[in-house]
Amino acid sequence: MSVLELLHLAVSRLAAARLRAALTMLGVVIGVGAVIALVGVGDGATRGITNQLEGLGTNLLTINPGRVFNAGTFGAAGSATTLTSEDAAAIGQLQGIAAVAPEIATNGLVISGTQNTTTSIVGTTPSFLTVRNYQIWQGSFLTDAADAASLRVAVLGATTAGDLGLGQSDLGRTITIDGIPFEVIGILQPKGSVGFASQDDQVLIPMSTMRSHFASGDGVRAIYVSVTNANQISVAQDTITATLEARHRIPAGGTDDFTIANQAQLLGTVNSISGLLTILLAGIASISLVVGGIGIMNIMLVSVRERTREIGVRKAIGARRRDILAQFLVEALTLSLLGGMLGIGLGLGASWVIGIIAGWGFAFSPVTVLLAVGFSLAVGIVFGVWPARQAARLDPVTALRYE
Repeated sequence: MSVLELLHLAVSRLAAARLRAALTMLGVVIGVGAVIALVGVGDGATRGITNQLEGLGTNLLTINPGRVFNAGTFGAAGSATTLTSEDAAAIGQLQGIAAVAPEIATNGLVISGTQNTTTSIVGTTPSFLTVRNYQIWQGSFLTDAADAASLRVAVLGATTAGDLGLGQSDLGRTITIDGIPFEVIGILQPKGSVGFASQDDQVLIPMSTMRSHFASGDGVRAIYVSVTNANQISVAQDTITATLEARHRIPAGGTDDFTIANQAQLLGTVNSISGLLTILLAGIASISLVVGGIGIMNIMLVSVRERTREIGVRKAIGARRRDILAQFLVEALTLSLLGGMLGIGLGLGASWVIGIIAGWGFAFSPVTVLLAVGFSLAVGIVFGVWPARQAARLDPVTALRYE
């Protein structure tokens, strides 16, 4: 028999028992749908996290001070005051460095009229906007002149501005930070959160103003560095490490009193973990496909028993064993392929809905769809061979006598 004849025969047999065929395909539908949905969710989550990390800054290196060691006990990471503004200035002179933005931060009560909020007060330089990849929504950003004159001017994050009820028409308004008046000169575009930390809930003021009113000494909480070329991040990191070790008089083989976080390393770690989780979730979902395959094998065995007399008649009029084998194998493949196609639609729909709710959008992978189709066909072959062989081995005389 030709392939078209086998397909026509398989479809007609399945159409004759629509409910049984639909219930048999259900396991494959759920299995394929679960695999595609979970892989899509994993890809979407990875893309969302990657976008958040890339939004932290352009070709970013983050330098943090080391830990305090007191009375035999280490403090938290970054608890020491080993980084200074002079360190930031020295890093800015290195080759391959596009911009440097040191940062000092504290918490403070911000009041505007009858509205108030407690948020992070960040002292920084004009380079912060470029290094951390922020955009101005309204107004202007901090300037070198404002920093040199220690002006009491402030740029608000989008969340902070919203909490204070401030908008475009409020530029130039006076707010107070811990009782000290500041003029609002700008509002930042929203960037969202990274983990549990909001990038929009902060007030930025000049570094010199921060030292005058809220912080003493020359230490900084962190130094953010933007590298000119993404391919030179590792080289820049090594150069910065050597420069800081020389400035801090750290001997060869000694323990650095600072740490440098590489954005590319963070992205690599996130992608690696997300990839493993996606494989794990897809593997768990594949169990449903195995269950669906067992359902196909079970219904095909029942079909062989029900059609024993038909098989005997076909063999008596000249059908060969391979014809019978092909007939039942094509039926199993048709069941699994139809279930796989429905499962693909279900999985893509579920992935789209979850992506919209979670905010990372729809993640579509053609490779995953092709693998799902291949897997569903493999299920039909693996679990359809035994029933097909059972049918092909029937003795025609015995089959014709079967009641």
